[in-house]
Amino acid sequence: MPPFNIHEVDETIHGRVRLGIMTFLAATGTADFTTLKTHLQVSDGNLSTHLRKLEEAGYVLQNKSFAGRRPLTQLSLTKQGRSAYIAYLDTMSRLVASSGDMA
Repeated sequence: MPPFNIHEVDETIHGRVRLGIMTFLAATGTADFTTLKTHLQVSDGNLSTHLRKLEEAGYVLQNKSFAGRRPLTQLSLTKQGRSAYIAYLDTMSRLVASSGDMA
């Protein structure tokens, strides 16, 4: 196995909240803002900040509409986001596997 390079870890995904967002959306396909906020137990502002980072990276798509008079934000991973998430999981698997070589 090639040595692990810590610089391969995608810092955009690696934060706790952003990893939670990516994992939840990978599992569910889509989610609305309120469901995601409740599941991750974060504030509106905290979730918005992390979603903006993921959206700027091209990983998450936000679709804003209205349900009656109430705003509704639907979130999903983009193809690029799904690929980045899979690559992140692969990188972390290699990190865990390489830690066994250190013993």
